[in-house]
Amino acid sequence: MTLGVAPATRVATHCPYCALQCGQWVDGRGDVDGRQFPTNRGGLCQKGWTSGSLLAHPERLTTPLMRAARSEPLQPVGWDGALGHVARRLRELQAAHGPDAVAVFGAGGLTNEKAYLLGKFARVALGTSQIDYNGRFCMSSAAAAGNRAFGVDRGLPFPVTDLDEAEVVLLAGANVAETMPPLMGHLTNARLVVVDPRRTPTAERALASGGLHLQPVPGTDLVLALAMLHAAVVDGHVDGDYLAGRTTGFDDVWRIAQQWWPERAERVCGVPAADMRTVVGWLAGASRRYVLTARGAEQHAHGVDTVTSWINLALALGLPGRPGSGFGTVTGQGNGQGGREHGQKSDQLPGYRSISDPAARAHVAGVWGVDPDSLPGPGRSATELLAALGRRDGPKALLVFGSNVLVSAPHTNAVAERLAALDLLVVADVLPGETAMAADVVLPVAQWAEEEGTMTNLEGRVLRRRRALRPPDGVRTDLEVIAGLADRLGVAGFPADPRAVFDELRAASAGGIVDYSGITYDRLDAGEALHWPCPAPDHPGTPRLFTDRFAHPDGRARMVPVDHTPSAELPDAEHPLRATTGRVLVHYQSGAQTRRVAELAGIVPEAFVEVHPDTAARAGLADGDWARVVSRRGTAQARVRCVPSLRPDTVFLPFHFGAEQAANRVTNPALDPVSRMPEFKVCAVRLEPA
Repeated sequence: MTLGVAPATRVATHCPYCALQCGQWVDGRGDVDGRQFPTNRGGLCQKGWTSGSLLAHPERLTTPLMRAARSEPLQPVGWDGALGHVARRLRELQAAHGPDAVAVFGAGGLTNEKAYLLGKFARVALGTSQIDYNGRFCMSSAAAAGNRAFGVDRGLPFPVTDLDEAEVVLLAGANVAETMPPLMGHLTNARLVVVDPRRTPTAERALASGGLHLQPVPGTDLVLALAMLHAAVVDGHVDGDYLAGRTTGFDDVWRIAQQWWPERAERVCGVPAADMRTVVGWLAGASRRYVLTARGAEQHAHGVDTVTSWINLALALGLPGRPGSGFGTVTGQGNGQGGREHGQKSDQLPGYRSISDPAARAHVAGVWGVDPDSLPGPGRSATELLAALGRRDGPKALLVFGSNVLVSAPHTNAVAERLAALDLLVVADVLPGETAMAADVVLPVAQWAEEEGTMTNLEGRVLRRRRALRPPDGVRTDLEVIAGLADRLGVAGFPADPRAVFDELRAASAGGIVDYSGITYDRLDAGEALHWPCPAPDHPGTPRLFTDRFAHPDGRARMVPVDHTPSAELPDAEHPLRATTGRVLVHYQSGAQTRRVAELAGIVPEAFVEVHPDTAARAGLADGDWARVVSRRGTAQARVRCVPSLRPDTVFLPFHFGAEQAANRVTNPALDPVSRMPEFKVCAVRLEPA
């Protein structure tokens, strides 16, 4: 690793936040400026502009912390003592309870190198099957639907800049004006259609563009998509030649969609039938059109089927793989794409290989120099893993890298109980987030501008994260932490140098669905734009997928029949409202970082609950009051914001706050049967004065 650069030297890198991965300049003082890059064209959102303020934050963790007992406070210790203690306790617990007594929890914000080495560490150094990551809370439903339909999962199978000339764009459950504002610069020429229970800033832009805001009952997006497919068929908008030449399964899909004529669907989802037909006509009549989904469509107990329903509509209209048109999913976390490709997911090995595939196991084991039979099989998904902690047949120790599960996981009261039941909780973090402060051992790690590595943005483009300044004394990189633990566990083969790790990742991914083998640091540093798959050093990369064929063996996309299933939890007399959650412009994820940026925290300093004025009045509440949002699992406190455009049956909570203001105190951990994603987007609640 290189030494820190002179303060006046600017280093080209990328924003630490969302998957747009906007280009940034960062100098040796940590000052940030926008950089010309295709996704952001020099602009940044408020989070990006203020990201440098965290590099020297007064709350920055700069020394390992450890407590003698749960009742004792955390105390500073040396690195040797901290890593030695962790390694010793891990071996003791595994000796007493078996390899799966230790679990690992990663994140979609880790670099590709970290995600790869963490997966290898779990399976080789620890021999545990118990590894998963917070991408289960973010992209797993879209990933499963994409794999099922297209044979491959890439958020956008085309460059973001393709959207510049779009005529019509449908955004299903995507509030990009707040979650990734620079993306809106690529949508200025399009008529927008926004599907969202709330009148978000993105929905306002849709109306201003001559488009529409479709405002369904939370949990009924699938009904809306089925009805729009019905309208496409009945009104003669289906692309028959495309269906015949590039897809299979339409007849089975139509057998269900024909039962959901728009007027029937309107009674369930609340969207006017006339608006459904109008939008289908717009999509069919344009030559350059896109359907994009995000968390609003995905974070449901039937999220895979909901995304599939939008894919079916896009296929019926002939969008995917056609120049100037397409289907895509708007990835959320900074490395949400790369983070799910390299093995930190419980059922995957590097290259997006299945851990249950003997050939995949043999290939990766060969790179790792181990017996394929020594690799554990698939483990629990994230929510199931957290629910098993400390139980008789569950893990007794948990290592957390880059995630704040005490805020981000559903039903956080139960998660707190499970963490407290562990014999050992170890958290590697930058700032004292809620999960770190509950740990037995806290390991301070480097931030984005203090490390080298790669990220993969929502387009499948691999990017260089470059080091602009040295981390504070006493801070190590995550790779150094993993390598140090492996060394103390007596296991070789864990380099701490990111270039060496990436070269190993390339070999492990070779021949896989997601092939990075032709991508090198030298090519990236030379300025090449490399999208995977890139299977050879002279391969130009693949910015656009599906132009000739889809990734299934026969080259055709699969249209999968899906039908409406009610949300796992419906309102009743005691909990008459539907609560949905999401992001706001100035905060990110659990808020552990952005809540510590004074400029951002001053704009949104506390949790709020958006409520229709009539709904608030019926609960005895007025604008500005503190309310209790009560579900069957817990209570969150938030300040009332009366919003006349909100559905009277719906309330909205941002999920960026902790403790009693945590939205996930009320959310439902019910899981999608395929993706194992929790149902963050709808649960039954009531409002009370606080």
